Amino acid sequence: MANHTLVAVDLAKAVFEVAVSLHPGQVARQKRYSREDFPLALAQLPPATVVMEACGSAQFWARRIQALGHKAVLLPPHAVRPYVRRNKTDRNDTKGMLEAFRNEEIRPVPLKSVAQQTLASLHRLRSGWLAERTARINTLRGLLREFGIIIPLGAHHAVPVAWAQIEDAESEIPDPLRPALAEICSEIRDLERRVKMIEHQLAALATQTPAVAQLMTIPGIGLLIATALVAFVGDIHRFPSARHFASYLGLTPSERSSGMKRRLGAISKRGDVYLRMLLIHGARSVLNAAKRKTPDRLRAWALGREIARGHNRAATALANKLARIAWAVWKHDQPFRSIPA
Repeated sequence: MANHTLVAVDLAKAVFEVAVSLHPGQVARQKRYSREDFPLALAQLPPATVVMEACGSAQFWARRIQALGHKAVLLPPHAVRPYVRRNKTDRNDTKGMLEAFRNEEIRPVPLKSVAQQTLASLHRLRSGWLAERTARINTLRGLLREFGIIIPLGAHHAVPVAWAQIEDAESEIPDPLRPALAEICSEIRDLERRVKMIEHQLAALATQTPAVAQLMTIPGIGLLIATALVAFVGDIHRFPSARHFASYLGLTPSERSSGMKRRLGAISKRGDVYLRMLLIHGARSVLNAAKRKTPDRLRAWALGREIARGHNRAATALANKLARIAWAVWKHDQPFRSIPA
């Protein structure tokens, strides 16, 4: 086989559909392998380009495939789907990958190292535990409200107020309900302990990543945003400009233009939802802090946007600018320097 051999793999838990193409638009052979036989079959092939969809376990197999001397390419699943003709089967999926790979406009998903995937996994765990904590707090609020007990705003008020009512023998809470509410309070405390443990682990891993320290010099970008950017973005040099990076995060305006008319709308909200959420929260913190001290040029610009367009739009615009600054700081390996207003 020649060096331009193209191999498409449809990943699964137990079986792997493999299609080998020696010439564009033609499938030389197609075969299904078990999980044990799949690495052995790839090891027998000369160096080739192996194309897969970016699905579960794709990053693991990409690292295994590269260790065998091949080039691994991960394609976005939504970009492959239009190339799958007729019914969706494993065989048709591999043929769709071969055709999608020929489209130069489809950008592959970057491969993650083990260190990057470790950071990403910690962020996913933290996000999931925070969602569970919020659900428990909302349940606690709703149950106590039925007995006339109102918990003040703020997650930090939930457990102290609930414990005080549970321990108060004269409160309106029925006795059979007190043990169950105590269990909810214990679950909330345990989830908070897990979240703090994750943050300690992120801080320890951040000391081993120079890019995190550079990103944390930017206003509004702390440990969580910096480590999340390193984990989910990977190589910043794949973005030719700061606007490309902001567009990747879904922070640039969507466009519906035709002819001589150009129509720009709200932000596109494409890309990773978690990263965009963190950046907008970071922008909100910068806006709130700018009102309490003398602002620099960046904060003064953000305050001007807030006066002209409102708080939410100003926060989104500032998140866009923070993403562009992060691209410059990360790419040029230079810390952020504040400029007086």
